[in-house]
Amino acid sequence: MTEERARLHHTHLMASDLDDTISFWRDCFGAEVVADESMAGSRNVFLDIGGGRLNLYDQAPNQRGPVHHLGVQVDDLETTVERLRNEGWQPRPIKTDGPLSYSMVEGPDGVLLEVFHFDDTTAEHLKPYFNLD
Repeated sequence: MTEERARLHHTHLMASDLDDTISFWRDCFGAEVVADESMAGSRNVFLDIGGGRLNLYDQAPNQRGPVHHLGVQVDDLETTVERLRNEGWQPRPIKTDGPLSYSMVEGPDGVLLEVFHFDDTTAEHLKPYFNLD
């Protein structure tokens, strides 16, 4: 079996005022907007902050707070989801939205993880952000 390569890719924050949140990260920390588009039914903004990645979701924080999930990018989503199940975790069914396939799973202490993979039909302007170039 080939060892699966996983990368901690991003932190995903909920934002009650998306434009103010973008301004905060851009003006105070030099974040650059990589993409601003609709994904999974809502406006999503991807920021690069000195090589770190922050995804902002246009939705007010819920009872879990503003940190929605950590994004873990994998090369083989099906194998990773199967491994999570075999280890006793309960990943949700894989969903596909265009070039994105993902499964959500609660890790230790209830930390929500988005385990995801983008295929080769990903838009050119997003490939560098998702390490696909």
